[in-house]
Amino acid sequence: MQAQAPDRDDRLPEERDRQAHDGRNPEPRPGDDQEPRRGRPRSAAAERSILDAVVGLLEAGEPLAGLSIERIARTAGVGKATIYRRWAGKEELFVDVLREIEPPEPDVSGTGGLDDLSVLLESMRTRGLAQRSSVLLHNVFAQMKSHPKLWTEYQRTVIAPRRAAMLAAVGRAVEAGELRGDADVELMDDLFLGPMLVRTIHRPEAPLPEDLADRIIGLLIEGLGPRPAAAGPGEDAGHG
Repeated sequence: MQAQAPDRDDRLPEERDRQAHDGRNPEPRPGDDQEPRRGRPRSAAAERSILDAVVGLLEAGEPLAGLSIERIARTAGVGKATIYRRWAGKEELFVDVLREIEPPEPDVSGTGGLDDLSVLLESMRTRGLAQRSSVLLHNVFAQMKSHPKLWTEYQRTVIAPRRAAMLAAVGRAVEAGELRGDADVELMDDLFLGPMLVRTIHRPEAPLPEDLADRIIGLLIEGLGPRPAAAGPGEDAGHG
């Protein structure tokens, strides 16, 4: 017995269009509600519950190493599959939790040079203050460094984009004539970044005044060499 060929739609295009509009053969249109999307957008409430559950467990003193997906799911009131639809594993989830409890990322113009650089350095100062004042943040960062996979994921998804934003701002400052164009851009970026990293990470007792970002930028632009001696009365500044 010969197998039947798959059914074909032999209607003329005009007939298909007419029947679709008549409702006999409805076709999805842009904006129509269709099958719910998989992944994070499907339930903002579930994602909120998961993030809050992790923060709550950490605030209660639970170490990172003791947090299993099963424990997080039970605390959040969701199934483990709900977590795995949103995060590939604990490392990715913990990085998003850190984003929740850290100060938000700054808004930069994307067109400015030194102005954007100042905003980005100020954001570093703010995060440094947050880590000093938040026992939770301090403990999480201390523990995170002993978890190589988590530290690598944080470096890849958080630190690397921040560094790229800084480099881009320095590059724009060079193009705008705010910085010299014959110097290594990465080295200049390190020179701006270094003092803030020392103050916020390596010297936790060091002051973090509100004008620190602008002071760093101003000092580097002005230079660290001694100022020329002022000419005395009656002396020509151009001739010793």
